[in-house]
Amino acid sequence: MAFSVSSSPAAVHSSSPSSSFEQPRAAQFGSFQPLDRSHLPTSSLKLSRRRCAAVKPLNAEPKRSDSIVPSAATVVAPEVIEKAEVEEDFQKLAEELQNASPLEIMDKALEKFGNDIAIAFSGAEDVALIEYAHLTGRPYRVFSLDTGRLNPETYRLFDEVEKKYGIRIQYMFPDALEVQALVRSKGLFSFYEDGHQECCRVRKVRPLRQALKGLRAWITGQRKDQSPGTRSEVPIVQVDPVFEGLDGGVGSLVKWNPVANVKGSDVWNFLRAMNVPVNSLHAQGYISIGCEPCTRPVLPGQHEREGRWWWEDAKAKECGLHKGNIKEENSTSNGVNASETAPVADLFTSENVVTLSRLGVDNLLKLENRQAAWLVVLYAPWCQYCQAMEGSYVELAEALAGSGVKVAKFRADGEEKAFAQQQLQLGSFPTIVFFPKHSLRSIKYPSENRDVASLMAFVNALQ
Repeated sequence: MAFSVSSSPAAVHSSSPSSSFEQPRAAQFGSFQPLDRSHLPTSSLKLSRRRCAAVKPLNAEPKRSDSIVPSAATVVAPEVIEKAEVEEDFQKLAEELQNASPLEIMDKALEKFGNDIAIAFSGAEDVALIEYAHLTGRPYRVFSLDTGRLNPETYRLFDEVEKKYGIRIQYMFPDALEVQALVRSKGLFSFYEDGHQECCRVRKVRPLRQALKGLRAWITGQRKDQSPGTRSEVPIVQVDPVFEGLDGGVGSLVKWNPVANVKGSDVWNFLRAMNVPVNSLHAQGYISIGCEPCTRPVLPGQHEREGRWWWEDAKAKECGLHKGNIKEENSTSNGVNASETAPVADLFTSENVVTLSRLGVDNLLKLENRQAAWLVVLYAPWCQYCQAMEGSYVELAEALAGSGVKVAKFRADGEEKAFAQQQLQLGSFPTIVFFPKHSLRSIKYPSENRDVASLMAFVNALQ
């Protein structure tokens, strides 16, 4: 994901006809007046909003003079002598905007924060945010994180978006020395072995943190349905619980999520209807798009987020940019996450799917001469990737009914997870294991294809 700053190409007018002009591509806001917020309500949830003589570049720290942002990208507001403190209840505002359209939410965000807010653009379907901002007719800014490992198609989309909307995206880059130290000590692809968090922290989180220090609010493309396991409680607007804004300290930054309640399919309907440029990777099966080594097309029966960091567990598929929106997991006394054992609707409910207990799995592992082959899915009902393959697995069970192959399921989260990892080769959910007839050895399904045809080919090859 890259960061950028931009303004809308809308004309800025005054009472004098000769002063009307079209804004240049570089972001300039010298004629944009801060909003008068003296009428806004107050409450217990507070955000300090100081009117300053100037708004620093997007990625500038308040006391640094070595900004890497070129002067053309600097956003300047008219001088205001007095400082005003405004306190606002953004939780209440989120409730008021719960049924509002993304366009209305975007307009409200730009109206409230003017120069002090910017859109975070990743080069995926969140291009919808730029179209919504453009439709409001208000000036807006855009930023993006260039990790140095994005797909060529993503860079081409950046260029196309800049030309279509007449804006300049401000790209934020990771610290060269930090990247150098990471690669020299651990190699180019260490994230495949010890997780992606360290690489994301260097290439994405720290550049984002620096960028947000020049803002009082930012706009993201988070949706609740992107990752039900981690993003299902994303609000429309909130005081950012993780990052700090221009004034520094807790409560100095507001985070807007205009499409939080919108389904992915509806976002795409909007993009098509408005003829918005999109990343060409989407036509190749990519849905969630990040860095090239950590992104791949989504396969049949998979959730959209499963194309990211596919070698890790479902609940690890976040890079840290939206850490504050990840659902908290409370641990029980024995170390098991309470969210994994909380009541939830079960999956793969069918008369053709056998529910196995720990004892049943133990018997399968010990039997030397099974009378029938068994196909077993190791799952967790809260896992969105298990939910995504439910239909194909039940259909497979119906197709195999009476064939001599038993189809079963084993809930392998909570207290059963360690057992499943040690005895059943559980890596991440879902894992599919085949127990052939007349063999002690179980065989793990090696593919990420979870459509009926692929699963059937696996079974037929081992009978």
